[in-house]
Amino acid sequence: MYERLYVAFLVYFNRDRDYFECHEVLEELWLDTDKDPRYKGLLQAAVALFHFRNDNIRGGLKMFRSAVNKLEGYAEDELGIRMGKLVEEMREYVRGLSGYEQYPIPYRDLTIDIVDPKLRKAVDEASRHIPPNVPQRRKPERPRAKQGLSS
Repeated sequence: MYERLYVAFLVYFNRDRDYFECHEVLEELWLDTDKDPRYKGLLQAAVALFHFRNDNIRGGLKMFRSAVNKLEGYAEDELGIRMGKLVEEMREYVRGLSGYEQYPIPYRDLTIDIVDPKLRKAVDEASRHIPPNVPQRRKPERPRAKQGLSS
């Protein structure tokens, strides 16, 4: 059985490409699981994509490097996903972003391949119940009440 928040993370990552929301849900799971480094690495992969998509090249590179360092020692298939493929794609991003000023590379989303049929089924089911965040948040936002705004 996979954690509900992990399943939601995969929905936001693969279906919505909502890397901000990926961070939100997986950070909660990471904290609930005694800071499991696998979840931290996946969380950093989403943050890296969020930064690069928003033209923060340095932040994207830093997060990709950290994610690779956290995830590269795990099995090819880990947590029901093709972890090795994801790590290799992040290594490609590290190489490309390392020389970005001289040779800019285009942004592209990554897809986490799901290999466990039980996880695939859980993600498909969750996709029917998790509405996309439209529009996606581009930065952390304080709740309206704390900003002195009322509805």
